[in-house]
Amino acid sequence: MAAMNRWLIGARPRTLPAAVVPVALGAAAAVGEGGAVWWRVGGALVVSLALQVGVNYANDYSDGVRGTDAVRVGPTRLVASGLATASAVKRAALVAFGAAALSGLALAAVTSWWLLAVGLAALLAGWGYTGGPKPYGYFGLGELFVFVFFGLVATTGTTFVVCERITAVSWLAGCAAGCLACALLVVNNLRDIPTDRVAGKRTLAVRIGDRPTRALYIALLIAAFGLVAAIAVGGRPWALLGLVGIALAIKPVRTIVGGAQGGALIAVLGGTGKVQLATGLLAAIGVALGG
Repeated sequence: MAAMNRWLIGARPRTLPAAVVPVALGAAAAVGEGGAVWWRVGGALVVSLALQVGVNYANDYSDGVRGTDAVRVGPTRLVASGLATASAVKRAALVAFGAAALSGLALAAVTSWWLLAVGLAALLAGWGYTGGPKPYGYFGLGELFVFVFFGLVATTGTTFVVCERITAVSWLAGCAAGCLACALLVVNNLRDIPTDRVAGKRTLAVRIGDRPTRALYIALLIAAFGLVAAIAVGGRPWALLGLVGIALAIKPVRTIVGGAQGGALIAVLGGTGKVQLATGLLAAIGVALGG
C-alpha cells in the first residue's frame, strides 16, 4: 500500500483534469457528425492520461537529477525526496509513454497513419519539457507545449479519431482547454518563482515576473470563458453550462490578486483544477446536447 501511495503521489492526480477535459470536449464536438465511432474515445482518453502521467514522472526524474527540486514548496517529488530512485522514476515515465504510444498506434491503425507523427511529437515534447540537454521548460516555453498538446492536439485529435474530421467547434474547444491547462501551469510556476530562479530554471513566470504572471493567470481564465461563450454563439448554446465555472474561479482569482505566495498558492492550484474540470465537463455536456 505504501508503494502504491508513493507512485500515486508521483503521478500527481490533481493534474489529470488537464488530460480528461480536452478528450471530453473533443468527443462532445463529434456529436452530430456522421460516421462517429464512439469506442475510440476510450483510446483517446488512455493516450491523454498516459501522456500526462508520463510527463509528470519525466519532470520528477529530470528535475530531480538536475537538483532543481532540492528546495521545494509544492507537492512531493519522488526523486528529490528520496521516495524512489531516479532510475525507477525514469522507468515509470517510459512505461506511461509506452502505454500512450500503444493506444495511439491502435487509433492510427483504424483512422490515419499521420497520427503517428502527431503522437511522436507529443512524446518528444513530453520528455523534452524538462529532459534532455536543453529542456524547453527551462526557457519559458512550457505554456506553449501545454496549450498545443493538452489543448489543441488532445481536443481536435479526439474529434478526429471519433468522426475522422476536425470541426470548428473542436478548434474553439481546444483553445479553451488549452487556456485552462495553461492556467494550472501558470499557478504552479508562480508558486515556484523563488526556487526556480535560484535553480536556473527560467520558466515564463521567472522571465516576466510576479505581477505579470498573476495577470496572465486571470487573462487565461477570461479567455477560456470567452471561448466557451463563442462556442455557444456559434451554434451550441448549451455550451454556456461551462460558465458555471466562473463561480468556482472567484476564490482562486481573489487569492491571486491578493498576492498570495509560496505554500498559499497550493490551494489555488487545487481550485484551478476544479475550475478546469467543472468548466470543461459542463461545456462538453452542453456541446454534446447541441450537437
